[in-house]
Amino acid sequence: MARFPVFLALLCWLAAAAVQAQAPDVRGTVDGTLGIQQQTQVRKDEWAQQAGTLQSRYRTAKADVAYLEARRDHQTGQVQALEARIAEFERRLGEAVRLRDGIGDTLSVILDRLEAHVAQDLPFLPEERAHRLASLAAELALPDVTAAEKLRRLLEALQVEAGYGGTVELNQQEIALDGSPLSVDVLRIGRLSLFWRTPDGKRAGEYDRASASWRELPRKHARVIGEAMDMASRIRPTELIALPLGRITR
Repeated sequence: MARFPVFLALLCWLAAAAVQAQAPDVRGTVDGTLGIQQQTQVRKDEWAQQAGTLQSRYRTAKADVAYLEARRDHQTGQVQALEARIAEFERRLGEAVRLRDGIGDTLSVILDRLEAHVAQDLPFLPEERAHRLASLAAELALPDVTAAEKLRRLLEALQVEAGYGGTVELNQQEIALDGSPLSVDVLRIGRLSLFWRTPDGKRAGEYDRASASWRELPRKHARVIGEAMDMASRIRPTELIALPLGRITR
């Protein structure tokens, strides 16, 4: 029985020795495993950080793309609107050029009609009216004068001519009566008629549109024509009188 405890102690000693002999290898294996785990964790942390950075950059890039697309759509709309306005301006410009070319012919036609009307009208203020028409014709022929300015000048001339219809004028002039010159007072009543009377009041007459000449009226009309002249010169108050205007014909 004494040998068994000795044998058991010997086995324990041998086992302890074996463990001690294997301990350095085990510790090396454990340390290596721990080092690998630490390196793996460090790499995982780095990858996680890189993944977070990449995700942030991706979200930023995606937001930038959305913003740029919105700006592109907005600018595309602006470009389309500008192109539409340019097309409208080009259309208006073409229309303006067409109107400018057409208005020149129209103004010339109106001027011709005005000159013909003045030539057939009562012969009053001949120098003034002739000068106005000549100046107007010269200005309409200038290429550097705008169509608007030409139209304005033509309208002014028409207004002046139309204004003669509502005015009364008395002046002295020399007329040709039966081929002989005669100094008389001439009364213009609008564009209706021209009457004349000699300074002594004995003779009077009118301008005959049909013959485009001056003619003498019966002496009985001299008094009423003289009264009309006095009213025009404000010598006597205005009142109704019967002038020999003749009949209105069509």
